[in-house]
Amino acid sequence: MKRNAKYGQILAEAALEELAEEAESLGGEVRLLGGRPYAIIADHALFPYRYASRRVPLQRARFRSGVSERRKRLYNAHGPVGWGAGTLFDVEGEQLETEAYLRLHEAFEELGSQTRLLSVFFTSDTQEGIHQIHWGEARLEIDRTFQWECHEELPPAVEA
Repeated sequence: MKRNAKYGQILAEAALEELAEEAESLGGEVRLLGGRPYAIIADHALFPYRYASRRVPLQRARFRSGVSERRKRLYNAHGPVGWGAGTLFDVEGEQLETEAYLRLHEAFEELGSQTRLLSVFFTSDTQEGIHQIHWGEARLEIDRTFQWECHEELPPAVEA
């Protein structure tokens, strides 16, 4: 981890690393994508995301503006079918797609074309730590919000 990184950056890296270690201990595997470890369990890649620094409902989670193409591609290629499904245009039965559109929906070879995305969303701050955790299958919408196919709230770990 970078020495002078912001809290959110450090937390994101730590979450990826912790999930990767847990996956290996449970018989899963770890695959690198962009130099970062992603936990793979039963053909599902775990994607942690801190969506707020205070307690807010999961339905208000959204990617920040300027979200990376990698994250968009993760959801469009490996997540549940959403706004990005199908083709860009269907004009009189002819399906039209741009190269950028096709690239956004291309599965990452590093994760495997059949690997599905399992979202692990949480809120946290430096004083209280993690407030809430949700996991499930989320579809990325064009406005950077998420539609949850299914999700479950998990209790944060209590430190002894």
